Amino acid sequence: MSSLRLVWNEPSGLTPVPDWRPDAPVVVDSWLVAEGRVRDLMLHGRRFLGACAELVPELSPATVLEFLDAVRHWLPSHGRWFPRIEAYGGPEPRLALWPRPAPAPGAGEVTLWIPPDADPRVCPTVKGPDLRVLAGLRDRAKTVGADDALLYGSGGTVLETAHSALVWWRGDELCVPEADLPVLPSVTRTHLERLAECWRCAVRRESVDLAELPTLETWTLNALHGLRPVRAWVGADGRSTATRVSARAADWRRAVRHRAVLPAANLWELPCVH
Repeated sequence: MSSLRLVWNEPSGLTPVPDWRPDAPVVVDSWLVAEGRVRDLMLHGRRFLGACAELVPELSPATVLEFLDAVRHWLPSHGRWFPRIEAYGGPEPRLALWPRPAPAPGAGEVTLWIPPDADPRVCPTVKGPDLRVLAGLRDRAKTVGADDALLYGSGGTVLETAHSALVWWRGDELCVPEADLPVLPSVTRTHLERLAECWRCAVRRESVDLAELPTLETWTLNALHGLRPVRAWVGADGRSTATRVSARAADWRRAVRHRAVLPAANLWELPCVH
């Protein structure tokens, strides 16, 4: 995949820099663009803006907003793309866009690996600082035939996966992590909760233990793949256990993929910054 970055420079805007090899970004965000359409672009922008304010305060909110607006205008109107926006810290903080083509759509269901150790992240609520650690966990998951790795606290409380948010079901109630748990603010999970409200589906915030989750219907959520039910779990001992995927998963998956997906040019509304 090309390492081309479009680096933000005022007043020239997004400037191509081929083979750019900077240090690791401090903050990143990404989303799927399909034929010029994006789901919840506004929420991605808000998350990136808030993370920059926390970890790269040298970048003024006004500068980040100008960069985000330039990114919105760049978004292609054709094809499938998975662009990544990046913020770099240090003496010369920078903003950049990595214009990546989207990978081929993955399988509609996933297998999750339960690693032997608890969540190793140092900054779990921001997307960026732990990218290499999370990529390593996913690589380890693939060696045992899984798609991603489960993340859980030292006491066994389930958090999310290395690259997705998690939700689960108790009867007809959709369950999401407690608000105070150290998880990434998931744009796709927020989208699902809004959908649940429209469908008058009860949503419960709770903590769930590592030992119980594999017995519950569980779904993963991210911007690239949308909603994918968990079809099997692989334990730390390498043993795989299949789990049930209900018929409702297909209906919710279609709704997440299609509902409220608007042209990207109409979606970039960010909060006022004072």
